[in-house]
Amino acid sequence: MPVNKEPDGRRWVQVEVEVPGSPEEVWQAIATGPGISSWFVPSEVQEGEGGRVVSHFGPGNSMDSAATVTAWEPPRRFVAESRDMGPESPPVATEWTVEAQSGGSCVVRVVHSWFLSTDDWDNQFEQAEFGWAVFFQILRLVLTHFRSQPCSAFQLMGVASGSMPDAWAALTGPLGLAGAAEGQRVSAPDDAPPLAGLVELAGPTDHPGVILRLDAPAPGLAHLFALPMGGQTFLPIRFFLFGDAAPAAAAEAEPVWQAWLAARFAPAPEAAAVE
Repeated sequence: MPVNKEPDGRRWVQVEVEVPGSPEEVWQAIATGPGISSWFVPSEVQEGEGGRVVSHFGPGNSMDSAATVTAWEPPRRFVAESRDMGPESPPVATEWTVEAQSGGSCVVRVVHSWFLSTDDWDNQFEQAEFGWAVFFQILRLVLTHFRSQPCSAFQLMGVASGSMPDAWAALTGPLGLAGAAEGQRVSAPDDAPPLAGLVELAGPTDHPGVILRLDAPAPGLAHLFALPMGGQTFLPIRFFLFGDAAPAAAAEAEPVWQAWLAARFAPAPEAAAVE
């Protein structure tokens, strides 16, 4: 969807999703560190106005996103302001709202707004809008199938040279995910790490990605996608495992996945620096 533009220079994009749960349950999922980490990326939240929100998109501090809370009205609304999309990027206010609906559900809405007189940043915000739509599907699945369950999450990332379609095929083919369609049950072959479940979302060709509702390595969700950047393709893999057995399952599965990914792809740049 296009960026909305107003006469005073304000620009904004908006994404929303309806999810099951009370406003208090949904607030826990979108406005606390453990809640956000159970469907998005590892995050910490200092609750209250003036608090800091930090999200870790990959290894190393260079892939962190930080924002300052400027409004805090639980369980209905909070706003955080950031300026980390680039050295010349405008300050961006991100408003989250939770709106109760009849029947025990809520609408979660996120609005990014900024002031600028040019179109220089519009494309990045349009891409962010698509990204939120995907992550909101994960949020909906978490609140539908795993609400109030403890989560153990881990994320991995490989980097491939060449085209995005080739990189995506190199990731999904050995995992038994090539051509996976929504509603299909999939299972990785014996020489791959444990991965089995139901395909909940299969992204389009220009935004390849898969969301699985898992049977293995444990009940939960997995999100795999491809992201072109700087002439390479980044391949993030994120697992969200739920239940009392999730910590042990995550501790067992993560090193297996790390070894499998490292044997096929280059590490993310910050991971290489750390090692």
